[in-house]
Amino acid sequence: HHPGRSPLVPADPDLARRTRLQDRFYDLYVNVPMQKVVTDRLRPPGKNDPYGVDQAKALLQTALGMIDQDMAAKTWAMGDDFTMADCAAAPAMFYANIVAPFGDTHRNAAAYCPAP
Repeated sequence: HHPGRSPLVPADPDLARRTRLQDRFYDLYVNVPMQKVVTDRLRPPGKNDPYGVDQAKALLQTALGMIDQDMAAKTWAMGDDFTMADCAAAPAMFYANIVAPFGDTHRNAAAYCPAP
């Protein structure tokens, strides 16, 4: 194991716990609903799940509201340092901003990951 210049999981036990929690948050509440929207678009005609997509988009909007508040004074998911939480956040936010653009409604979240 080589931690690099900045460890992805902080040494402080409480900060490490919160980093892991944020990592899971981005995986479960941004990445999973974003993937639901994407995979629905790949389904054959007549096999779509509009109800499931609506639920996924609603969950994504709730998560984005939380992220928008949380990112108001942060550079990275956990503050000033890039951590394991950003490894989950960056790709999830990037693709979420493609499938459900949020730049106009969640400016702090969009500042973290601008639209492509």
